[in-house]
Amino acid sequence: MEEILIQAKKAAEDAEVFSVSSEETQVSFETNRLKHLQTKQQTSVALRIIRQGRLGYAVTTNPDEHPNLVDNAVETSRFGMTARFELPSTNSYPQIEVFSADVESVPVETMVELGEQLISAVTKHTPGIICEAEVTRGVVSVRLMNSRGGQAEYRKSYFSFGIEGNLTQGTDMLFVGDSASSCQPIMEPGTVTDTVLQQLELAKEQATVPTKSLPTIFTPNGVASALVMPLMAAFNGKTVLEGASPIGQKLGERVFDQKFQLWDDPVIPLRPSSRPCDDEGVPSQRTPLVEAGKVTSFLYDLQTAALANTRSTGNGSRGHGGLPSPSPSAFVVAPGSSTFGDMVGDIKEGLVVEQLMGAGQGNILGGDFSGNVLLGYKVENGKIVGRVKDTMVSGNVYQVLKEIVALGRESRWVGGFLQTPHIYCPALSVASKG
Repeated sequence: MEEILIQAKKAAEDAEVFSVSSEETQVSFETNRLKHLQTKQQTSVALRIIRQGRLGYAVTTNPDEHPNLVDNAVETSRFGMTARFELPSTNSYPQIEVFSADVESVPVETMVELGEQLISAVTKHTPGIICEAEVTRGVVSVRLMNSRGGQAEYRKSYFSFGIEGNLTQGTDMLFVGDSASSCQPIMEPGTVTDTVLQQLELAKEQATVPTKSLPTIFTPNGVASALVMPLMAAFNGKTVLEGASPIGQKLGERVFDQKFQLWDDPVIPLRPSSRPCDDEGVPSQRTPLVEAGKVTSFLYDLQTAALANTRSTGNGSRGHGGLPSPSPSAFVVAPGSSTFGDMVGDIKEGLVVEQLMGAGQGNILGGDFSGNVLLGYKVENGKIVGRVKDTMVSGNVYQVLKEIVALGRESRWVGGFLQTPHIYCPALSVASKG
């Protein structure tokens, strides 16, 4: 990396080298049986330069090809966009625990046993169910240095497992599932299997809901499948700059219910989405996005922040390749004070949404969502009475979150990118064949 930077500085006013390497082992199960074990390694080195005020960029998976890397970056700078930012100089970064050596030492045999335990617990409860499961461990090493003295280096580990089950009886298909992830090994499958077994218990009976507006509770999985993607798009600084975000001009205004609070947080210990700095060397920080219902900030990388006359929030991300762009790390919704039982007990007739299918096919930028209820339950006189079939819901994120009846007092992580409680809204459009 040092040699690449030296050569790049001869050809450009500023330069930055970003290297990321990863090794991941994955154990997969299909139809209740072990399907394959796979280990893959990946390394990439990216060079970004500012030459005559324009951005140049090149990436390679072979670090020995650095002369070509510099030449390619110089060539692309001829057509590159104007650089509006300065690369960050020496920074101090927050100390965040994101690496555990124990992850690397988890034997593959143990991972196989963990997957078998997941499947055994679910199939023992519900004979005939067909399961897929996955157990993954990995380590990522990131290093960055630039011509202004900025340097960053860290290692991050991750461990995750999950299971999905499908029970088919005639024309009826039931889908259940859950997952868990951390920066350290998770050896107890109960966190996931308990949730799946509860889903199966609640789905034993079938129920129908009328086609009309109904009070609805979104479980954490339901929030992830229905409400989060439009918010992630709306708070992206690039979307705001392009004028495509419906909240881009509403900074400081109350757009959501006063009970609703949201932030982006990459500094939570032992979370796979956490890191000490972003992929441009800007220190990580917790960024409040909604406080007491008011829009308080958006997510920026260096370029979009400069164009917006503000500063980067430390959300520049680029994965293994590509130029940085603003991206959330982990969205966190503040919990409330209600239990799930309290919410259900408050409803005379309504719906619990556990999983939507196809919710992202609507106008995401406008906040619209609609989809089939892949897993959901009817509430009748304060009790869950069964699983719904052939049911669709539709709505708008901003309308749903503008009037919230209650927020759950317990939050949980979903997919490593979202921590949220249950969210209870007073009305949602429901359409059912029943």
